[in-house]
Amino acid sequence: MKYFVTGASGWIGSAVTAELLARGHQVVGLARNDEAAAKIQAAGAEAFHGSIDDPDGLRAPADASDGVIHLAFNHDFAAHETAIETDRAVMTVILDTLAGSGRPFVFASGVLGRAGAGIVATEDVPLDPSTVASPRALNEIFALASAGRGVRPVAVAFAPTVHGEGDHGFMAAYVAMDRAAGVSGYVGDGSNTWPAVHRADAAALVALAVENAPAGSVLHAVAEEGVRHRDIAESIGRQLDLPVRSFEPGEVTPPYQWLERFLGVSSLASSEITRATMGWSPTHPTLLDDLDAGFYTRA
Repeated sequence: MKYFVTGASGWIGSAVTAELLARGHQVVGLARNDEAAAKIQAAGAEAFHGSIDDPDGLRAPADASDGVIHLAFNHDFAAHETAIETDRAVMTVILDTLAGSGRPFVFASGVLGRAGAGIVATEDVPLDPSTVASPRALNEIFALASAGRGVRPVAVAFAPTVHGEGDHGFMAAYVAMDRAAGVSGYVGDGSNTWPAVHRADAAALVALAVENAPAGSVLHAVAEEGVRHRDIAESIGRQLDLPVRSFEPGEVTPPYQWLERFLGVSSLASSEITRATMGWSPTHPTLLDDLDAGFYTRA
């Protein structure tokens, strides 16, 4: 099969591209610049020059594919509303292009905010548009509704931490913040939890999804239901030789306030249904394994 992948040169997308190629598929990756195109081509895929900022320009590669995997998203918090609007526009164009064909449209979502504190988020509880905390979640609801238009939409809800060697995202930013502050901090008693998944395991799930997930599926790319924040902080403290301490809510000051705003929130997410229905079994290292290996703390 030939799949068009947006975000093909990104952290998750590059792993998805490699996984699809290893499974014998062809990949056309969206490249926003020459550097991204070179990375996609070096992996053995074809590069299509374009951008999610020009949704209409994605019609041709989507139409020429056997399915689309949409992973590109602008994660700049300062432009979050615009990013969500762009994401909806891209989805609209691709879904219109695939309508009536029965082809798959696999897209990225997240497990954060799918359930309240202390409640384990499961795949069989649909998002309620009247209560969802993130406006991006409305895009998931919109895309999944396209099952009635002759498209096979599948949401892959990723853990907030998709980790591995070379990750420069969320966990790397936390380590940099600790290094600058001279302390490895956590909020309260540190019992709040974060779901996690290794990048390679997440990529394997995306490949399974585009190959055979049922229309309207919500899959959880979650290997660990919840990793304690205190355990994360203690690992970082060991690696950087920093003191580990608790911050009470409201005590944290900028720029360390990010600690309370994000890591102070607790989330739990299960992937039992995903594993059972898709035959997915994560086999790669845990988040603490990667932290203890020094992937995030090397100078």
